Amino acid sequence: MTWRIILILTLALPPGLRAGNATKPQADKQYKSAPCSGADITPCSDDTTGNARVDKQDKPAAAPCLLADETPCPDDTTGNARADKQDKPAAILPATPDPNYLIGPLDVLSINVWKEAELSVNVPVRPDGKISLPLLNDVEAAGMTPMALTASLTEKLKKYFADPRVAVTVKEINSRRVYILGQVARPGAYSLTPQMTVMQALSTAGGLGQYAGLKNIYVLRMQDGKQVKLPFNYKGFIRGKNADQNVFLLPEDTIVVP
Repeated sequence: MTWRIILILTLALPPGLRAGNATKPQADKQYKSAPCSGADITPCSDDTTGNARVDKQDKPAAAPCLLADETPCPDDTTGNARADKQDKPAAILPATPDPNYLIGPLDVLSINVWKEAELSVNVPVRPDGKISLPLLNDVEAAGMTPMALTASLTEKLKKYFADPRVAVTVKEINSRRVYILGQVARPGAYSLTPQMTVMQALSTAGGLGQYAGLKNIYVLRMQDGKQVKLPFNYKGFIRGKNADQNVFLLPEDTIVVP
């Protein structure tokens, strides 16, 4: 009798209880499978690092590198700010490589004062040998080398700046000229380069013309207030003769090719 009662009660139980293992509540399964909320500070179940997603999302984005900012940019491996790199003045090729070149009237100079754009200008040397600059007004330049003028301007600017850095470059040479006339390809005035000879000057003018008098070329030069005539026999020179006639030219010399 007793075993019949137990059998009836067993059959009346739910299938889950009949197996002997109670199933977990459905709500619990739904809780675990619910998507991770970004606003929840509890670590997500699918985050293998153990850190909450909200921590990842809250990390600030890298700030863009500002060129005007003095703080070094993240991609600047040298540790210097990009702004400092841009402040460096661009290199200017001089009109002459001769460091002993003497500045003369009508030359054009490039004056560059580091980080002072208003003082960085290109100025011509006036016929009186002076240049005009902001703050300094008239400054003597003729008869000085670029290095000497640099030192002079640096000293004068110390009245206005703690550590002025000045660079002077001869941009155009107009004070030292020679003139080539007659039977040449391009007659005219030419800038006199250091140690320019008669042959070099003729080459600069494009060479001799078809009807040039090769034996009768001469150089006109002022000496002691008088004009002298220096002969140059081109035909003899190219044959290895009259080497002494291929003289170094001086400012204002005139070569005549009849």
